Amino acid sequence: MTKRDVIHQVIAHQRPAYVPWSFGFTTEAREKLAHHYGTTDLDTVLHNHLVWAGNPAGSFTDLGGDRVRDPFGVIWDRSVDKDIGMVVNPQLAEPSLGNYRFPDPCDGIFFDNIPAQLARQPDCFRVFPIGFSLYERAWTLRGMENLMMDFIEHPGFVHELLRTIADFNLAQVCHALTYDIDAIYFGDDWGQQQGLQMGPGLWREFIQPELVRMYGAVRAAGKHVFIHSCGDVDELFDDLIAAGVNCFNPFQPEVMDVAALIRRYRGRLSFHGGLSTQRTLPYGTTDDVRAETRCLLELGRAGGYILSPAHAVEGDVPLENMLAFIAEAHAQPGFSA
Repeated sequence: MTKRDVIHQVIAHQRPAYVPWSFGFTTEAREKLAHHYGTTDLDTVLHNHLVWAGNPAGSFTDLGGDRVRDPFGVIWDRSVDKDIGMVVNPQLAEPSLGNYRFPDPCDGIFFDNIPAQLARQPDCFRVFPIGFSLYERAWTLRGMENLMMDFIEHPGFVHELLRTIADFNLAQVCHALTYDIDAIYFGDDWGQQQGLQMGPGLWREFIQPELVRMYGAVRAAGKHVFIHSCGDVDELFDDLIAAGVNCFNPFQPEVMDVAALIRRYRGRLSFHGGLSTQRTLPYGTTDDVRAETRCLLELGRAGGYILSPAHAVEGDVPLENMLAFIAEAHAQPGFSA
């Protein structure tokens, strides 16, 4: 049985051969692991079960001084956050798309590396990720404060902006699915530590209709929908299931009752994440990490769960804590490297 098969069991809510995993790390954390393992090819030594196929973020232009420009023209300052950064120059100074042109969604920079990625990890479940897929793309283009005000003062513009972003994503989905892809992963943070950033009313008015369009296209093609949204968003789970979501990430234990939600939604929604990156991994002992990992593995044995830290592991996590949850995953009966 391949890793791809095991993920398919999870998504189908069958009892898997073992609980699969896919671990992500920030630049600083990856450097620690690369030094420990003596290789930068971490996917191979970690035996991750998901392969991220494609380059939907496109090529970033290095501007020097820890600044890069993305394909949408937005400049990011990475002097502190080396992985994503902070937006420096929102492109839409006014609530209008009149003078702005989106990049070509089918440009080869987004897709050309897919064959090589799939060939390198042929036994893994294939995922095409679209980060900053709707709301986040909107605020990076318009500015967070401006977009929040636009929800109230310029609702027509917000609908147009989100519809245009969704159209861009749908073109990417259509092209990505010409390859042997299993799922599309939409990244879009809506939550904070308590509740939604924009509230449920505005989410359902502006964001939900475009999600239904995007997720529906993936499901109509016979593929799976994976989504990522940080924060306290479990009030949306029923809406997301209705829209077509198969698997939710990052599943933060600081803001959600992980055990209760797995049990409540088993058979309807799968989860990817759940291991505390705010508390246990940076501040706990290796025994704490092992104990929390074992609890998650036990919860996942009946299906519907992919083991992972709740987010990309940060550089403040001790190496021994990273090795502890990796070892627990690898030690499962039924898994053979």
